[in-house]
Amino acid sequence: MSQLVECVPNFSEGNNQEVIDAISRAVAQTPGCVLLDVDAGPSTNRTVYTFVGQPKDVVEGALNAARVAFQLIDMRQHKGEHPRMGALDVCPFIPVRGVSMDECVLCAQAFGQRLAEGLGVPVYLYGEAARTASRRTLPAIRAGEYEALPEKLKQTEWVPDFGPSSFVPSWGATVTGARKFLIAFNINLLSTKEQAHRIALNIREQGRGKDKPGLLKKVQGIGWYLDEKNLAQVSTNLLDFEVTALHTVYEETCREAQELSLPVVGSQLVGLVPLKALLDAAAFYCEKENLFILEEELRIRLVVSRLGLDSLSPFNPKERIIEYLVADAGPGQSLVDKPLRAFVREVGARSAAPGGGSVAAASAAMGAALASMAGLMTYGRRQFEHLDTTMRRLIPPFHAASAELTKLVDADARAFQAYLEATKLPTNTPEERDRRATALQEGLRRAVAVPLALAETVASLWPVLQELVQCGNLACRSDLQVAVKALETGMFGAYFNVLINLKDITDNAFKDQTHQHISSLLQEAKTQAALVLERLEARQE
Repeated sequence: MSQLVECVPNFSEGNNQEVIDAISRAVAQTPGCVLLDVDAGPSTNRTVYTFVGQPKDVVEGALNAARVAFQLIDMRQHKGEHPRMGALDVCPFIPVRGVSMDECVLCAQAFGQRLAEGLGVPVYLYGEAARTASRRTLPAIRAGEYEALPEKLKQTEWVPDFGPSSFVPSWGATVTGARKFLIAFNINLLSTKEQAHRIALNIREQGRGKDKPGLLKKVQGIGWYLDEKNLAQVSTNLLDFEVTALHTVYEETCREAQELSLPVVGSQLVGLVPLKALLDAAAFYCEKENLFILEEELRIRLVVSRLGLDSLSPFNPKERIIEYLVADAGPGQSLVDKPLRAFVREVGARSAAPGGGSVAAASAAMGAALASMAGLMTYGRRQFEHLDTTMRRLIPPFHAASAELTKLVDADARAFQAYLEATKLPTNTPEERDRRATALQEGLRRAVAVPLALAETVASLWPVLQELVQCGNLACRSDLQVAVKALETGMFGAYFNVLINLKDITDNAFKDQTHQHISSLLQEAKTQAALVLERLEARQE
């Protein structure tokens, strides 16, 4: 799996399209960088760029963009609603896939040092890259903004991490660092700037100061007015959406606005958003309103509606959700995205992967999907109306399992490929032989983990399947029979794949424990499958 880092530089220009496009080209033309999004704001006079690539590539992309900005942006002329202190105001690096936070800190350090040396500008480190606690948050570093820099740079406590302590009028200063995924989320109000800011002060973690903290953890906020839209916004940054969720910020803002008799008229996401943030919001509204929505596409549509994400401009999930923009399987098309004919042909080709593990996962995924189908063929029909509540409970586990098992089709092929790569490591010295032996053992453990996850997922379905076959639509009897055998086949495939990879693992305790566990799961599957088929046969029309 290829490493992937996201870089989100914020440049202090949101009106001059020639400048915006020139910076876009600098990123897009950097080898290894994929420009995902360009979000310009006229009132904020700021553009947020989002691009991804391997660590060394995104550092080069950010430097190339900064060099163009150095020629085209003059901070002496800059005015805008958004706080800022430099032409390239902030440039964070965020781990996306196969990269640790420490590696993103190294990206920030390399970028900061090279930017300072190349352009002769002051650079500060923040977030996970901060060297002192006082520089951990962006607002702390940016206090006083660009206008305060001439005096601020003279103070000992504000000596830059890289570059000179002298003021560069055309540039200002740049902040770079490493952080988790930040969501820039603005809620629209038909109000004044001051009213929006009052709400922002109430909800943001900082509140009105140390003695008056706000309501929501890991949330920054400010109120401003968008002249081009003729409305105000409570502009927030969610520093950790798993601490304070997207819907929490929206609902709390609505509550605050209601107390002031102010109308909320939708919201706006700036840049990209993680899929999980939207699905968490969907789960909240489904529970709140007692809704039964399974499909990911429809759950996202619900969130767009409830939050009013398309109130200022169309919200296209394929262009705004980072997982949809970044292929999950690295270079090349994933197995599950191939047409069925191509997948079958690839299984039958003269190569070790995809093999039995991927086929077992596909079989189990189809079994879970068939069970979900049988439930949906029961749900919502007048003759089975008395079962609607039961089906709402039974269908989701099959739907979720089918999605998880589908992911394992590619995961199994990747795990095998990682093991093959380890076999190719050199063995010329004792150190190289030790390194290869360690890599082989790690590869074998990963190759065991995937089919074991398959087996455990299938095992979780037997209780709900037993219940479904006793009350589900009998017109789906044969579908359920196929589902049972497909799940059982998946379990057999998992068992054989675990055993083949266990035999070369040197940790005997791990081998014995795993062998016992997978054997127990297989035996239970055989028992449960036979029982399900027996109950299906016994049911009368």
